[in-house]
Amino acid sequence: MATVEIVSFGYLHDAPPAADLTVDLRHHFRDPHVAPELRHMTANDAPVRRAVMATPGVWPLVAATAAAVEAFTQGPSADTVTVAAGCAGGRHRAPTVARELASRLIQAGHAVVVHHRDLDKPVVQR
Repeated sequence: MATVEIVSFGYLHDAPPAADLTVDLRHHFRDPHVAPELRHMTANDAPVRRAVMATPGVWPLVAATAAAVEAFTQGPSADTVTVAAGCAGGRHRAPTVARELASRLIQAGHAVVVHHRDLDKPVVQR
């Protein structure tokens, strides 16, 4: 089975990383950054993870992304499949979705590596 690399990132920090599949969470899913009590937290904090995963559409997106990864791994040259999950700052939505996707793929038997490019960067002022 192919190895899956998942990279979470923030579009406001730098260009998206190279990936086979990029999931843009900026425009369709509620941003915890707008809640003052969550703004300075990250996906390492349970309240942020709960807020992201309670957003309508996120669970189906994780399932659909996992299905897309499964399709990529069936290809004749499937080696490492890279998924990039991006949001504005890379601290809330993207790393939460990356973790949920990783969990689902690990349960399906994939070897998964997760890297959070911007999780520890300062809050983006906007």
